[in-house]
Amino acid sequence: MISLENVSKRYLNKMAIKEINFGLEPGHIIGLIGANGSGKSTTLKLIAGLIRPTKGKVLVNGRASNRFNCRDISYLSELDVYYSFFTVEETVKFYASQYKDFNTKKAQEILTFMNLDPKQKVKHLSKGNRGRLKIVLTLAREAPVILMDEPLSGLDPMVRDSIVKGLISFIDLEHQTVLITTHEIKEIEQLLDTVAVIKDGQILDIQNVEDIRFRENLSIVEWMTKLYQ
Repeated sequence: MISLENVSKRYLNKMAIKEINFGLEPGHIIGLIGANGSGKSTTLKLIAGLIRPTKGKVLVNGRASNRFNCRDISYLSELDVYYSFFTVEETVKFYASQYKDFNTKKAQEILTFMNLDPKQKVKHLSKGNRGRLKIVLTLAREAPVILMDEPLSGLDPMVRDSIVKGLISFIDLEHQTVLITTHEIKEIEQLLDTVAVIKDGQILDIQNVEDIRFRENLSIVEWMTKLYQ
C-alpha cells in the first residue's frame, strides 16, 4: 500500500532523510520511533504528499505521493491547524464538509469518549483537549491510511493509557493502515504490530513487535536503545 524507494529529503544544507527503503502492508499499526530530529515527521509528510522527496519515490497505492493523497490519507499533524473561532461541533461539521469519507456518527462517538464539550470554542480548549480534538478528526475519517504525528503530545499522562486503549476500537484494521510517530513509546507499545527505528534520517531496523518481545526478550524501548548504541 505504501512504499518508499531510495527516498532522500534535503532542507537547504540539512539532509533530513537519507536513502530510506521500506514498505507498509495494509491492516497493521506501525510505530516509527526515534530521537528528536531523526526524520519521523519528515517521513510522514512525504507519505502524506505535503512535501516532495529530493530523491527517490514515495508511492501510495501504486501512485506517486502528492497533495491529492488527502483523498486516501487521514493525517494528524504535530501542529494545530484549526479555526480558533469555531466550536468543537462546528469544527467537526467543517471537516465533514471537506472529506467524503468523514463519518459524523463516529466523530460524535469519539468526542464522547474523549470527554470534549461540542459547544466549547477551539480557542478556549487546553493543549490536551486540542490534542484530543485532533485525534477525533483524524480517526473519524474512513481513509485507508491514517498517519498520526505525536498523537499523545500534550495529553495528561494520567489519561494517556485510557485514550490509547480506546484508540484501537476506533480503527478498522481490516481496511486501514496506521503509522504513528511518538516519544511516548511505552504508552503505545500495546497498540503496535510493527516498529521501525529511525536515526539521523536512516531506518536502522524494522521488526514485528512480537518478535522483539519473544525472540530478543526486549521491550521496544530496550530494542531501540540497543540499536542507537
